[in-house]
Amino acid sequence: MPIVITSKFKTPRLILRELSLHDLDSVHELHSLPETDEFNTLGIPQNKQETLSILQQWVAFQQSNTRKNYTLAVEFEQHFVGLVGLHLGALKMRNGEVWYKIHSNYWGRGIATEAVSEVLRFAFHDLVLHRIEAGCAIENQRSIKVLEKIGMTSEGRKRKALPLKTGWADTWEYAILEDEFNN
Repeated sequence: MPIVITSKFKTPRLILRELSLHDLDSVHELHSLPETDEFNTLGIPQNKQETLSILQQWVAFQQSNTRKNYTLAVEFEQHFVGLVGLHLGALKMRNGEVWYKIHSNYWGRGIATEAVSEVLRFAFHDLVLHRIEAGCAIENQRSIKVLEKIGMTSEGRKRKALPLKTGWADTWEYAILEDEFNN
């Protein structure tokens, strides 16, 4: 599996680009919204310094020669509207896990669907992955719709697997294979 260093991707409406420390205010706002935090395991950051620590990690991953994480800013109409990420699994397995978080002001516009679809294209075509997985809390109907729209198949329920602020939540586990994506 080749390790590809990205700069940015363009879709008909979006730009997906590498994060920088200049994104601190936007990332902090995104992570501070109760609506976007409802199904998030990170929780709302206590302050900007906590967000900066997370952002610095993501930016450092971009510099790695053995890159396993891609966290990209999602821009719509030249505005930061969210994040999309891909975490690579073991090299031999050729798999990864995708995740996303979109600012609630932009929900319902197909942005998550378009952003994740582009990450899948990158994962299957550029990184030559075999399988991409995603999980979401069973109550997260918006995320379920995104995963099903992009062609992922529900493979089952994982009990009490997601530590949310409300307690342990069950998740739906989804996946898509390279041949399914290419058809």
